[in-house]
Amino acid sequence: MMDILFLLFCILLFLPINSFVIYPVVIWFVSLFFTNKNKIHNFAPRVSILIAAFNEEKVIAERLKNIDDLDYDHSLIEVIVGSDKSSDQTNAILTEKVKEYPWLTIQLFNERRGKATILNDLIKFAKYDIVVFTDANTVFKKDALKNLVVNFNDEKIGGVCGKLILTDDELDKNESVEEKKYWVYETFIKESESKTGLLFAANGGIFAIRKNLFVEIPIKKAVTDDLFISLSVITKGYNFIYAQDSVAIESVGKDVATEFKRKIRFSATNFQTMVLCINGLLKRGLLISYAFFSHKISRWFLPFNLILLYIINLFLFDYNSLINISLLMQSMFYILALLGSLLSKLKIRFFLFSLPYFFIMANIAIVLGFIKFINKRHTVIWESTKR
Repeated sequence: MMDILFLLFCILLFLPINSFVIYPVVIWFVSLFFTNKNKIHNFAPRVSILIAAFNEEKVIAERLKNIDDLDYDHSLIEVIVGSDKSSDQTNAILTEKVKEYPWLTIQLFNERRGKATILNDLIKFAKYDIVVFTDANTVFKKDALKNLVVNFNDEKIGGVCGKLILTDDELDKNESVEEKKYWVYETFIKESESKTGLLFAANGGIFAIRKNLFVEIPIKKAVTDDLFISLSVITKGYNFIYAQDSVAIESVGKDVATEFKRKIRFSATNFQTMVLCINGLLKRGLLISYAFFSHKISRWFLPFNLILLYIINLFLFDYNSLINISLLMQSMFYILALLGSLLSKLKIRFFLFSLPYFFIMANIAIVLGFIKFINKRHTVIWESTKR
């Protein structure tokens, strides 16, 4: 019996190690054997930019000005903003700005239906073959659009994701700084996946696809829209890549509580997206199956893995030195996370404590999101992140 438990322990221990250590190394090594087609730097296709907005009065005018300042021929651009029955001054601002910008079109919806429905509607109005998805609070660098869409000169590329930089300009630094550190690690993986054409999840603030590859986003069962769109492109046999020279900036949530609610919502929709897309991905071959399992599925089920691992570790105490060391390291990590939680309430931050705290909070959010998914309590209606 103890031997069976030890075997299960080894499997459970291997899964997170594979996800966070082995897989990044493997995908980096595999990417060395891929070469991307040379870009045609003067390639500038016509582009439809879609923005779904809800109560964005604080940022929408600046966002449109940001698009107007882009280093791109604006005669090749159309921007379509859909307001999901905004109750603030968003509609009034859009109505004024449409007079100022000839490339701007607005759709003011009278019924609150959620971002997915808005995007499904907006893409029907899009006139051009390349569609860019972005958010009202995202800020593009001047050359971001040009560097994003130039990649579509390669017919094998069905989608391109830009580099999203999270900023925290609060004077009193907050817990979301840990998300920025984690984002650096994720960016390394994205760059490797990109070279193989297997980028699974786009940054919702800056990505583009070929319009003919768009699959209507489900609205009866809420999904993570950017993840669903990118996975749909891959399942159709096209590459989805990462353009690190296409840079956008977006503010992180004001505090860990704000980010915690957002992560719960995304966790619930991630599980639903997985259910809808997994069959199509598994049909694409061994590399895609391994990559999707390691980078996505294994991460989404990580908290359940860790809970079971710790319980088995307790049962196997004194079985061998590996078990004892593992139990000690896990216990220390959870103690550091607890201290990080206590220190955060006192507005005291040390990386040694705050990173474990951020990690545990993220995994608690996954559990709560999974419960919402199982209970079918997640919704397509979203609230803007407070800024």
